Amino acid sequence: MNKARKRLPASGSQASVRRHEEQLPWKKQKLLDIHQALNSDPVDIETLQRAALSEGGLLTDDIRRKVWPKLLSINVYNLPAKPSKDVREDHKDYRQVVLDVKRSMRRFPKGMRVDEREVLQEQLIDIILDVLRRNPQLHYYQGYHDIVVTFLLVVGERMTIAIMEKLSNHHLRDFMDPTMDSTKHILNYLMPILERMDRELHDFMIRSEVGTIFALSWLITWYGYVLSDFRHVLRLYDFFLASHPLMAIYFAAVIVLYRQKEVKSSECDMASVHHLLSQMPQDLPYEELIGRAQSLFISCPPSLLTQSAALQSHNIIAISTFTDFQTSTLRQRPDSVLRQQLHKRHENQLTLPMSPQPASTNQLVKMAVWGLSATLGAAALAVAQTAMDWAPEFLSQLF
Repeated sequence: MNKARKRLPASGSQASVRRHEEQLPWKKQKLLDIHQALNSDPVDIETLQRAALSEGGLLTDDIRRKVWPKLLSINVYNLPAKPSKDVREDHKDYRQVVLDVKRSMRRFPKGMRVDEREVLQEQLIDIILDVLRRNPQLHYYQGYHDIVVTFLLVVGERMTIAIMEKLSNHHLRDFMDPTMDSTKHILNYLMPILERMDRELHDFMIRSEVGTIFALSWLITWYGYVLSDFRHVLRLYDFFLASHPLMAIYFAAVIVLYRQKEVKSSECDMASVHHLLSQMPQDLPYEELIGRAQSLFISCPPSLLTQSAALQSHNIIAISTFTDFQTSTLRQRPDSVLRQQLHKRHENQLTLPMSPQPASTNQLVKMAVWGLSATLGAAALAVAQTAMDWAPEFLSQLF
């Protein structure tokens, strides 16, 4: 009878890596997991989503600049061009956008120089108008700029255009209808959730006739308008980018549930309850509430809530397109491959055979080639901050 074969020990390098992973603090382990997911082929979107959902979210702005585009299936080597000079000409929303942006000073970091803020505000105006001009089916709403400025402060102008174009056609699409009917419909998910989780609270709010309008600014700005600490806003954006488009309304529900004692203790009238709920506490336990919102979404999915009469007979575009959107994120190549493809296209363009040109045009051809090289070089430089050769810097955060 053969003796049972002894299991061979792991090789020295494998054992060392395994021991190191077991000993890593959770933040460094998360960094390592994100790095490995970004370099998988195809990109490991599920791991990136878990990182964005779990405690601490994506941790740093550097990591957000790598992961946010992947969560939205954006190729960082194929970003939209900067808005042209004529983007503001004869645009029907120009005046309203300018008014909203000028009122957005509180959304910029304290201590930022006035001239720096003004440059960003001009970029903010151009980004909004550029996305709207490129997508005529979209309609601007007040509060949209609060979402745009959040991305602008983290990823810069061109990446923000790409992100907002994707979000505006998916997660935010229903807010950008000609009327507010779809937005009101999404707000109508709030009361059925409360009814299932706390009938007493639900009935109190119904008697007060407070409605759901107190949560409007929460929903359409992804809480950017009502939270004063930018760190909390970024944590929620990590959460929402990795979640179902209706997660913002589930988060509204957990905030109300968290404050249920305050609500029930107030006067049962519209003015009192609306005033209480419209004042967003700035010291909320965000990680706890994010966890509750995820659990709530699982126990009360949108498909279950649509049995409510108020939620029937209305198509939510963000919901109907979400499956296809999710599928599109699963077929992405890592940035190292995308960079190689860009370089290959660049080389092919430079080596294309050209028919003989008259001597008078040779100089023009040379200038065109030089211009193409300079343009591609500038494009590569523009995305370097978000995609190129970041592994050494990233791994330096681990060890």
